[in-house]
Amino acid sequence: MSMTEAIGRMQSIQSMITELSRPAADPTSSVKAAASSLATATGNGTAESFTQALNAALGGTAAGTDPNSFTNSLGLGGVVGITGSTGAGRTSAVTAVTPGAPTGNDVVSVSKKYIGVPYVWGGTNPATGMDCSGFTQRVFKDLGIDIPRVVSDQMQKGTPVASLAEAKPGDLLVSFGGNHISIYLGNGKAIDAPVPGKTIQIRDAWEQQSNLTSIRRIVPAGAGA
Repeated sequence: MSMTEAIGRMQSIQSMITELSRPAADPTSSVKAAASSLATATGNGTAESFTQALNAALGGTAAGTDPNSFTNSLGLGGVVGITGSTGAGRTSAVTAVTPGAPTGNDVVSVSKKYIGVPYVWGGTNPATGMDCSGFTQRVFKDLGIDIPRVVSDQMQKGTPVASLAEAKPGDLLVSFGGNHISIYLGNGKAIDAPVPGKTIQIRDAWEQQSNLTSIRRIVPAGAGA
């Protein structure tokens, strides 16, 4: 890709992000419109289904999209630094984990300490905000495990899990071709950094086998399902 093409695509992405943050009479309308444009930009044929899931999330189930993954699909992986709402004054307390090798239960325990941290595109710092893959990377880093920064790379790590029915607490759920990633908590629950304007939260897992791209187990499975 030439520098001119790269700059042009970055400007297009910036325009979409500006649309996301613009106030509107309907506070969700600009998010929905921009999400649809972003999903279409991936060219992966999932725009309609992904937007439907996002619209449902804005209605209360809090699913989300990681704009970083869109830059990857456009050949601009690693674009970071876009800021959004912040959580000034937040601290990242050290969470005690079980002695020995971490398990999925430890992943679940650590992930919950970040509840309430705002979504920020490109964010990896819990003091200011994190995006979906920044959140998952941080959780595993707290356990002494290094995983890549973006969803497209994270979804290649660990071992595959065949189906949602076989998922265990601590597994990573990758959806819509790599547009989003969350941590499965078991019993039909998940935790993630959803969309701009939302915070990291526990929710009913909206992922279904039909829209899951990959399930990855990074550490030994946690108890329950």
